[in-house]
Amino acid sequence: MNQKKILLIDDELDILEILSYNLEKEGYDIYTATNGNEGIDKAKEIVPDLILLDVMMPEKDGIETCQELRKVKELQKTLIVFLSARSEEFSQLAGFQAGANDYIVKLIKPKILISKVNALLQLTSQVSDNAKLIEIGDLVIDKDNFRVSKSGQQFLLPKKEFDLLYLLASNTEKVFKREEILEKVWGNDVIVGERTIDVHIRRLREKLGINTIQTLKGIGYKLIV
Repeated sequence: MNQKKILLIDDELDILEILSYNLEKEGYDIYTATNGNEGIDKAKEIVPDLILLDVMMPEKDGIETCQELRKVKELQKTLIVFLSARSEEFSQLAGFQAGANDYIVKLIKPKILISKVNALLQLTSQVSDNAKLIEIGDLVIDKDNFRVSKSGQQFLLPKKEFDLLYLLASNTEKVFKREEILEKVWGNDVIVGERTIDVHIRRLREKLGINTIQTLKGIGYKLIV
């Protein structure tokens, strides 16, 4: 049994029923809410590991709901994934900007959705900002010694490239916005060109052969494992 809690927030009862049935078969503890306000109250009560959230709902839409959820201290580590019939790019961008970890279109087949949920909840690479060693698959990042190795091969990275990689690896479930990256890696008192992040990302991909640094156009970057 997974013994992890998933909160489903959707105003369509048939969707809640289908999702609940399939996720319960996987061993998850399932809770439901039919609108944003109810979902926020329920989330505060149970502190779920994952929230699957619709966009279009009465009383409070999914974007507003996600924004409010992200303000709750106890829910900072909760994964929030939009599951919506809206597939437009602007809807997905709004979802990520509101603080979502992922955005899935409802046309997805149940088995694929379950696989995505399993993958999200099984990730073990999320670490605190103070962690000294991060291991993600065959990638090892040693903060104390500023060393990086992949499949046993050692890499000596310039400090800014190392800091950028470490930041992305510190939470593989998060989309790091460009503004946050600039602040945490370069600092507020340093003026850099707007393409600086892109150049450093490209260098990391070339050196380490990492093809899992995902670019979310207009938002930022995410390390996928």
